[in-house]
Amino acid sequence: MKLIVGKNNISVMLLLGIFFFSPVSFASAPDFSKLVERHSSAVVNISTTRTVARGVSSNQLPEQIPEILRHFFGEPNGRQYQPAPPREQSSLGSGFIISRDGYIVTNNHVIKDADKIIVRLNDRRELEATLVGADSRSDLAVLKIEGKNLPTVKLGDSDRLRVGEWVLAIGSPFGFDYSASAGIVSAKRRSLPNESNENYVPFIQTDVAINPGNSGGPLFNLDGEVIGINSMIYSRSGGFMGLSFAIPANVAKEVIKQLRETGRVERGWLGVIIQEVNRDLAESFGLKKPQGALIAQVLEGSPAENAGLKAGDIITNFDGKEVVLSSDLPYLVGSMPVGKKVEIELVRQGKHKTIEFEIGALPRAPGEQALASKGDSKQRDNRLGVVVSDTANGVLVDDVAPAGVGAAIGLRPGAVITMIGNQPVNSVNTFNQIVKNLPANRLIPMRVVYKGMASFLAFKLSE
Repeated sequence: MKLIVGKNNISVMLLLGIFFFSPVSFASAPDFSKLVERHSSAVVNISTTRTVARGVSSNQLPEQIPEILRHFFGEPNGRQYQPAPPREQSSLGSGFIISRDGYIVTNNHVIKDADKIIVRLNDRRELEATLVGADSRSDLAVLKIEGKNLPTVKLGDSDRLRVGEWVLAIGSPFGFDYSASAGIVSAKRRSLPNESNENYVPFIQTDVAINPGNSGGPLFNLDGEVIGINSMIYSRSGGFMGLSFAIPANVAKEVIKQLRETGRVERGWLGVIIQEVNRDLAESFGLKKPQGALIAQVLEGSPAENAGLKAGDIITNFDGKEVVLSSDLPYLVGSMPVGKKVEIELVRQGKHKTIEFEIGALPRAPGEQALASKGDSKQRDNRLGVVVSDTANGVLVDDVAPAGVGAAIGLRPGAVITMIGNQPVNSVNTFNQIVKNLPANRLIPMRVVYKGMASFLAFKLSE
């Protein structure tokens, strides 16, 4: 095929799918071989065992049966029932050495509830480790083995990590020791709440192949520094699907320091329950764009209450650092030393305010606030399509009309409405008056408490 281009009679030959291009330089993937050779000796395999009780099967005698009656429950062949013996559970993970005298970092979930922890080194030595300290909120743990002049790795500055940067993981996926896998940083500051709905770790997301057994292993940058600790994957199959998450090294540094010094981690505490500001909520609160951490609830006796923070406040800056997403705030607060005085900038009813407060200490297990009923007065007809009654700190939703506004925004029986349109709701009468006067065709914020957890919803009335 011959193609004539332009007046200069420039011809381009396209012959059987062979194309000619101008020279272009393509960057090749880095060679990780030297990095692996230099640092893999500091990576360790961690195996744990713990004793768990077995359930009683159909041919076993429940232990609560008195000994004097047990002969009545013998098997047909005359053999007596015996309680099942306890069994051992084992698990595998990875870790890395950070000091020449044997301090090791891994994940908390790798060693949780372990009776025995065995560390296998690169030279195939197996040593029993002692647990120095563990922190479930960051999923980190520090172990100690006896040793001298052990190989170590250095924790780098994870704040300097860039999306698109090459990274390398070394660990023991499925028990295959010292497996290396490479990829790039896919995103930073991912919010992944734990089982207690806490998110004190702004995770690094990568596409590095991580599988069961990689947990606790190091994530290296090209300089051979550990910039993350591999912690979890997103998977529908139980195996790698392209989404891996690592704890940033800068988060780990402070946790490791405290675990080595005291065996536990102390974090700063503000004492609020927050939620994301979406587009509808931003408009309903008069913000130009969705940004900040919306306070849904201020805990009683907390530093936030003492400082005068209120539900409906939107924190936009904490100690000079911008709060873009709600998930930015827990890490910023938690990393602060207890007792430090900081300033926060917030938006309250459309106005910007600056408040100073003193950082408190995060309780080990914050309790939920109970809401007790204080009346039986009910309201059945309102523009929201909900049945409510008086209760402590608001009105209790007793029923929701299937086709009403309340059902459309997710209200359900048992929820407590405490605020509508920045106005506190403390009785059925107050609720009726507020709802009656709400403007139509405009987004309105509503604060709701359900099962002890507060959140804001945005709704719009058509008439």
